Amino acid sequence: MSTLLRILRFTRSLTPYYVGIMVAAAIITAAGIAVPFITGAATDVVVDAVASVNDGSGVPEGAIRTVVLLALALLAASLVETFVSNVGGYWGDVMSARMRTILSTRYFEQLLALPQRYFDSELSGTIVARLNRSITEVTNFMKSFSNMFVTMIMTTIAVLTISAWHYWPLAVLLAIAYPLYLWLTALTSRKWQRIEDAKNVHVDEASGRFAEVIGQMRVVKSFAREESELNKFDGHFNETIGLTSAQSRHWHTMDGLRRAVLNVIFFALYIIIFVRTVTGFFTPGEMVMLIQLMAMARQPVQNLSWVVDMGQRAAAGSRSYFEVMDLDPATASGSGSFPIDPDHAPAQAPTAGPRPAVSFKGVSFGYDDDSKVLEDITFHAHRGERIAFVGESGGGKSTLISLLLGFYGTHNGNIEVAGAGADLASLRRGIGVVFQDPSLFSGTIAENIAYGRPDATRAQIEDVAGRAAVAEFVAKLPDGYDTLIGERGMKLSGGQKQRIAVARAMLKDAPILVLDEATSALDTKSERLVQQGLDDLMHDRTSFIIAHRLSTIAEVDRIITLKGGRIDEVGSPAELATSGGIYAELLSLQNSASKADRKRLKRFDVIG
Repeated sequence: MSTLLRILRFTRSLTPYYVGIMVAAAIITAAGIAVPFITGAATDVVVDAVASVNDGSGVPEGAIRTVVLLALALLAASLVETFVSNVGGYWGDVMSARMRTILSTRYFEQLLALPQRYFDSELSGTIVARLNRSITEVTNFMKSFSNMFVTMIMTTIAVLTISAWHYWPLAVLLAIAYPLYLWLTALTSRKWQRIEDAKNVHVDEASGRFAEVIGQMRVVKSFAREESELNKFDGHFNETIGLTSAQSRHWHTMDGLRRAVLNVIFFALYIIIFVRTVTGFFTPGEMVMLIQLMAMARQPVQNLSWVVDMGQRAAAGSRSYFEVMDLDPATASGSGSFPIDPDHAPAQAPTAGPRPAVSFKGVSFGYDDDSKVLEDITFHAHRGERIAFVGESGGGKSTLISLLLGFYGTHNGNIEVAGAGADLASLRRGIGVVFQDPSLFSGTIAENIAYGRPDATRAQIEDVAGRAAVAEFVAKLPDGYDTLIGERGMKLSGGQKQRIAVARAMLKDAPILVLDEATSALDTKSERLVQQGLDDLMHDRTSFIIAHRLSTIAEVDRIITLKGGRIDEVGSPAELATSGGIYAELLSLQNSASKADRKRLKRFDVIG
């Protein structure tokens, strides 16, 4: 019931549809209840007419007219039921579509609000599978429930009232049947849901792995892992077979018990009706009417089992849905502070000189509480300054960028970004990024270039495409900038994708630029072309560079070297070249021909 109430609160805008569907169900129920009365009346007229004919008195006057009118009444009831059921079905279909839209949109909105830390521990395929399964089960349940709830309630009340009017023991037996059946169903439900939760875990994991394998099919095939992946996938679903077997055995055992109890109670009801008819208390028409009412009385009880079954699926499915919806983005991000704009920060003592564009002040961070990737990082970047980060692989260079973008909160210290605005969205709008992984979307080349600035004109798109050496290969494509590139840009080479990512950052034209090994996937010719565009882009912008080649950082203003998660040295390329530190060591290794030195060079993600 709590699940149902939460869904209703989530979708309160659909109340007119719920009311309409229930009104339609009420009309259908009323038409259905009228049928036993019409049939019973017709039975009495026919029995009396047959008796009169057998006595030689002939057909009673008005008998034919009466049965014809009763037949027309049956037709009218059937037509009303047919018409209204289709109207209710239409409302139900529209309601389901709107509910799917509401639940899906709110789920997507919540995912967009959750921090990067959440996605670090979740498979994207699992997230998608959870959405599809949960919402399908919830919408199916709500549609069926809204159609059946009023029918069950009205039918139950009508049958109990009519039965009590004719003979009170009938109503007493029915009053015992309903709660007894509901109690037995509730006993079944608890164990059923526990098993269903376990099944959902396997299905979600299998679906998540499925999506991941499809997205990395080249890797799977390259390492000949098809059979292994298939076995893992098959193993998850084989686990669901055993769980389903136990679940089904429990369900059908209890269902057999429930139905046996129900059969005994209805046996007693039929005995009472037959005996009362034989002894003259009920007319044949009343007997027919009551038998039909008893058949109608079974439907709410049996439907209750089906509704509970669907409700269990909806409850189990919605549990994982609401687990995501209940996450507090602030809490899910972990403890720590995010980048702030000093103009929006609490008043502090004024500092001498111009305010830095970016300041890291005593920043420490780890992806979990037991280890630290960065510790006591302090530096300032001034407007228009180019700063490169150098250090061993895993030394925290990319983590610094993730903290600057607000993907994670710092454990200690804080980051200040001038002009960043009052929230993370404002911060990120002021930073252009080119990652080592281009991360393109399906769609056209023009759409991907304009992703950070969707209102850009075609002329602006083509301008940055020329500066980023994109125009060179686009000219050879039959559809030019309208060429579809496939999921993650799979129809393009690595260098082509990277050039599009560079053009995307150029078009965004943000005051802060981040180049996270931006030219690592380019050949020498493409790198030279792109680097010229990046040099233009970095002009008068605060730029942070993680370099794959030492040649790309030779012209920066300052280099910050990282060692063991701490800042080791800070200085210009010329200063650090002779300091004897990490940068000087890299320059030495780069010029060395020995295999040992080349091997050590790889530890720094540098290829010379």
